[in-house]
Amino acid sequence: MTNSILDNVSLPAPKEIEVALRSQRELATVLSTKLETQKISIQDANDEPHQIELPTSALALLVNILGELAVGNAVQVVPVHAELTTQEAANILNVSRPHMVKLLEEGKLPFHKTGRHRRVLFADLMRYKAQRESESNDAMQELVDISQKLGFY
Repeated sequence: MTNSILDNVSLPAPKEIEVALRSQRELATVLSTKLETQKISIQDANDEPHQIELPTSALALLVNILGELAVGNAVQVVPVHAELTTQEAANILNVSRPHMVKLLEEGKLPFHKTGRHRRVLFADLMRYKAQRESESNDAMQELVDISQKLGFY
């Protein structure tokens, strides 16, 4: 059995939440730049500074990660081209695995088989999730519009 890319996700400890909140704020204030790279300084265990050049896009991602940690969420970085099992995909959509398989078999989501196991690309799953959320928001707006016309809102 292979290790899942979504294994070993745990909620941050209270101290981590506190540090993440402070770090996110500080990093966000210095990140407002159009430069492609940024230099940051990190101190090792002996308090010796090491300057590292990072892509600005990576630091922006770090700001988002710190924001999630700051509100107590677990964070997992998943490559866009990662292949997910049907159970992993179902967990992300918050549906049962049999429902996920049904979505795949109905052609709602592309997938491929590795042996007899179905695999879903993370990018395809995120597109489907965004489309589903958009359709849900559109339906909700339509209900609001109807209720306003009828004077219920």
